[in-house]
Amino acid sequence: MSDQPNDFLASFMEDYFAEAEEHLTAVRRSLLLLESVVGGDPPAAVVEELFRSFHSLKGISAMVELREAERLAHEMESCLGSIRDRQYVLSPSIFDALVEAADILEQVIAARRAGVAIPEVDRQIARLSHARTTGASSSGGRSALPPAPSSPILAAGEAARLWKVVFTPSPDLVARGIKVDTIRGRLSEVGRIESVAPRVTAGGGIAFEFYVEAPDDRAFLSWRDDGITYERLPPDAQTTPSAAVDPSGVLPIRAADTAPALTNFVRVDLVRLDDLMRLVGDLVVSRARLEDALLRVEPFVPAGAWRTLQDETEGIERQLRDLREGVMRMRLVPVAEIFRRMPFVVRDLARDSGRRVQLEMSGQATEIDKFLIERMMDPVLHLVRNAVSHGIETPEERTAAGKRPDGTIRLAASTVGESVMLEVSDDGRGMNAQAIATRARAAGLDVADGDIDSRMLLEVICSPGFSTRDEADRVSGRGVGMAVVRDTVQELGGTLSVETVAGCSTTFRAVLPLTLAITDALIVHVGNRTFAVPQGAVREVAEVDAGSLRAIENNELMTHRGVAVPVVRLARLFSLESTPRQRMHVILIGTGAAAVGLLVDRISGQREIVVKTLRDPLIRVAGVSGATELGDGRLVLILDVAGLLRGVLGRPALIRAAR
Repeated sequence: MSDQPNDFLASFMEDYFAEAEEHLTAVRRSLLLLESVVGGDPPAAVVEELFRSFHSLKGISAMVELREAERLAHEMESCLGSIRDRQYVLSPSIFDALVEAADILEQVIAARRAGVAIPEVDRQIARLSHARTTGASSSGGRSALPPAPSSPILAAGEAARLWKVVFTPSPDLVARGIKVDTIRGRLSEVGRIESVAPRVTAGGGIAFEFYVEAPDDRAFLSWRDDGITYERLPPDAQTTPSAAVDPSGVLPIRAADTAPALTNFVRVDLVRLDDLMRLVGDLVVSRARLEDALLRVEPFVPAGAWRTLQDETEGIERQLRDLREGVMRMRLVPVAEIFRRMPFVVRDLARDSGRRVQLEMSGQATEIDKFLIERMMDPVLHLVRNAVSHGIETPEERTAAGKRPDGTIRLAASTVGESVMLEVSDDGRGMNAQAIATRARAAGLDVADGDIDSRMLLEVICSPGFSTRDEADRVSGRGVGMAVVRDTVQELGGTLSVETVAGCSTTFRAVLPLTLAITDALIVHVGNRTFAVPQGAVREVAEVDAGSLRAIENNELMTHRGVAVPVVRLARLFSLESTPRQRMHVILIGTGAAAVGLLVDRISGQREIVVKTLRDPLIRVAGVSGATELGDGRLVLILDVAGLLRGVLGRPALIRAAR
């Protein structure tokens, strides 16, 4: 019993964090819409959505006693309320203060979730307050913008009055075609509807109360026979939902609230989805065991009964695959979760560095596993920061080079088979490969003389401690960022590549699997050992004759489609005994100059495997990403193709032999 309050608090906090994330998402979306109208008349609907989001964040933060978030959200709510009431314009200083405060608010909530020290919010609160005070004083304490007309009558300059209009429907009125939507349309033509609320009358019927701003009651007089009664309200009457609650307990429905009361979404904890995926994985293993058991009893089963068993097992396999894909789809979220943070990053960095940058995003609806989204947030952020700091030139430099003063950074996402490709590109100065190679040699890195290709260029810039900057600033120059980007991508089973044209552009491309839990794999054999190779990493499979392999500098090459490809024996990599064979299989991984052939004794087929990641550093081995069970009780190692590729391409002798 003593654990129940703690369990309740923990579950309540998870609900708080989930709801706060929804509101913060709405805040980021609305701030992006407001940025284009800074200094002008902001859309009322966007301002209202921001106001509601901050109001909700203030309320739920107060419930969990997160005072810093409550205070900051309250100040932001007040700022938006003043803009909504047209007390001053949305100036650049006010917008900057809102963006900074929203970022700090997100950090406060994240710190509470991580159990670390809460950031201070006094500076942001003071900045918001100062911005509001300055904005109000600069407009003389009055509206800095004229009120936007909402109807022909109000636009004529007449003073609007507040009216309470009650419509009571009846069968006779319905027969005449007069319904609540009819009255709503009439009122919208003569004034501005503040709110509308259904009411239960004394006789058990339904009436609708409208609060309307209109200059006079001339229109209402002609509607008395249409079920309308009305009265004028004092100027200080409140029509907001918090003040318009009557004894019946029915809340009013504001005209601006267009969201349906019921939605088709259910919030599910990611841990529950992980458990569900684990159960599906267990089913995959059990089905594999069943298949092996049936193969052993096949000789003892009549042909007719065996065909029936085959049909049933194939049906189970199809249903299990559909179940697996369904669970995977539940874990998929749009890449927009990464992209939506980047406009603010680009905006702040461009302002601080004196650059003019435009951000273009495409493919935001592309979906990827939630776990991968969380892991890729920092790598994409670093690539974007590098694009601003290292790629985009200053307006003067771009003009001198014959370019537009504004640079462009593009974020793109797309689905490629069972993988997702993320691209970060810019139209800046590109990378000078020779200058980078010279700097790398001076730093003691093993870089061969002569031209370096894109693969070697990526290896150099991703080397820990390497940087093209002499001094570090708040954006870059410490030489650790690109190493983290590459390592993260490869740990997730993906590949990172770069394409650059000096003086023109740079593009970083990360290819990642859709999910890491269950995947298709090739089952390969070396001697008496069995390995699984994720199919998404395999470009092609070929059969070669042992006599066609050429030995150069203690390395082996094969000719494939007219191109020399380095070949590495898997038995040699893991120091295994291999049975000499005349015909062997080569698994081609990587593309272009990074292509490598992995030589194995034989390939026995393709299987659906459940990936069990090796997280214990004491048992992790380079070139092995995890383990799986094929159904016969044996554990099979899953090869880390990206790690093998990195280790092989790091051998200069092999590269020289291929060239």
